[in-house]
Amino acid sequence: MNSNNNYELLWNRWCRNAEKNPEKDAIVHWTAGEEPFRWSFGNLIKTAEKIAVNLKANGIQPGDVCAVIIRHNKYFYPVYLAVSCLGAIPAVLAYPNPRLHPDKFRQGIEGMSQRSGLDWILTEKSLEPIIKPLIEKDGSTIKGLHYPLDWNLEIEVSANDREELSKARAKYSYNDPVLLQHSSGTTGLQKPVVLSHRAVLDHVKYYGDALNLVQDDKIVSWLPLYHDMGLIAAFHLPLAYGITTVHIDTFEWVVAPSLLPEVISKEKGTLSWLPNFAYNMMADKIYEDELEGISLESWRLIVNCSEPIREDSHRKFINRFVPYGLKPSALSSAYAMAETTFAVTQSIAGGEVKKVYADRNELANGRVVLNGNDSGSRVCVSSGKLIDGCKIRILNEAGEELPSGMVGEIVIQSVSMFDGYRNYPEKTTEALKDGWYYSGDYGFEHEGFYYVIGRKKDIIIVAGNNIYPEDVEDIVSKVPGVIPGRAVAFGEFDDALGSEQVSVAAETNYMTEKEQKNLKLLIMRTASQVDISIKKVYLVPSRWLIKSSAGKPSRKANRERILNNPSIEMELKKEFEEKVLNNTSI
Repeated sequence: MNSNNNYELLWNRWCRNAEKNPEKDAIVHWTAGEEPFRWSFGNLIKTAEKIAVNLKANGIQPGDVCAVIIRHNKYFYPVYLAVSCLGAIPAVLAYPNPRLHPDKFRQGIEGMSQRSGLDWILTEKSLEPIIKPLIEKDGSTIKGLHYPLDWNLEIEVSANDREELSKARAKYSYNDPVLLQHSSGTTGLQKPVVLSHRAVLDHVKYYGDALNLVQDDKIVSWLPLYHDMGLIAAFHLPLAYGITTVHIDTFEWVVAPSLLPEVISKEKGTLSWLPNFAYNMMADKIYEDELEGISLESWRLIVNCSEPIREDSHRKFINRFVPYGLKPSALSSAYAMAETTFAVTQSIAGGEVKKVYADRNELANGRVVLNGNDSGSRVCVSSGKLIDGCKIRILNEAGEELPSGMVGEIVIQSVSMFDGYRNYPEKTTEALKDGWYYSGDYGFEHEGFYYVIGRKKDIIIVAGNNIYPEDVEDIVSKVPGVIPGRAVAFGEFDDALGSEQVSVAAETNYMTEKEQKNLKLLIMRTASQVDISIKKVYLVPSRWLIKSSAGKPSRKANRERILNNPSIEMELKKEFEEKVLNNTSI
């Protein structure tokens, strides 16, 4: 390890930053229509200490896992830091949106508590009716429910209080867990990723170097903090580095995407991370009058991350915002995941994002053949070069390393590697082999740059979020009218959104147009109740779906059968009509 990277607990790093620059903005909490609330490094630490004293008084012990379920609130930040101040382990979970049924939310919390080992829940009073029954349930692993937003923060932290908190932290070293985050996936089935103080601090150093971070940088983000891109890139990285972050409410941004350029302009923001769909959304849904007086000249780096990078999304974004001072060289890319803390590769800051035109047919066969134009080719956009402290190998199905220009599974070694999936030894063994993390992503290396082109498994990436097909299929199979176990889910790219959407093919015995229309609506409505949005439903006759050798419907084969046939809807209609005729004649 680099001897210049002095290991310490994250809390100590935050305190050092506060001692050096007590009045500097640490976090600017931005709410539309209100004056931004500014946490200085000094005030953030002082408030976190007060909350930590309350945590300790309420029975929370060092090493306990504290799930933090709080909406966009200025006190979220010191609550999170307070958990670390006590030597406990924070885990940020999503606040339930109005569409999510309370029972489904409880099931998700219960599943995570049993798998991840959640000890306490720190949340808002309004969630008490939903969560309290879970706490009181026989066999619950959760010790209690607390509402830190209601605590008295006028208390004075005594020297004795600080000494007690320091003693609690003294039990732990930089190799011990500092946070627990759940890898992208649907609620309850997310894998709990444990990261150490060392992993986060190593990542801050090496990724900060790759980004050319300086003390005057200012990150602006609308990303949710229960996602690794929001939590690490837009929260832990700046806090540990000692620079400012401006946090926008995720849901306000979704309703009004113009918030991001507005805040960049007013705060002179320099860095942001965005999933690919956000480039399309901002280019398409921000109107001219919303950009009046906006200047994006300060925006030096915008990192495309968390889902496949689309060249047309970059082009659309540049064309839309160059008139407002955006520099095309600001567009950047990275390859990142929770298991490596965050980034593994990063494009050269201020340089052009590399792309290649690869023959589609050759690419499908695992070979990268460049044809120099976009005729019959796929435009592959690079995720950049390796950051220091990381290694990548491209392996074939036999586990043999492939040469440059060959497609295989991406396996990674990193100084900021996770310590495994908490209480999930079988998944840890599957993912970590001889010190290498098997990502499940397919990609290739060309001239020192890495390109991620797909998923080994069938995970569907919707607006930066991973949707597991098994979850969707389980829900759809239970809908009355669908033949149980006879449904497949897959991703279908939406050009307008610049992201994949969930599509489903389901077998049914319903024959009439009215029955099928009602069934499609019921499938979509049922999925939406568990926060899954299905874009398209293909109803197919019984025994229509192609089975794999294991006897299960094959996602890949059925997806290709549907998407490679432009007349699929017409053919399905004809097949149903023929079934009706056959049934009538019997």
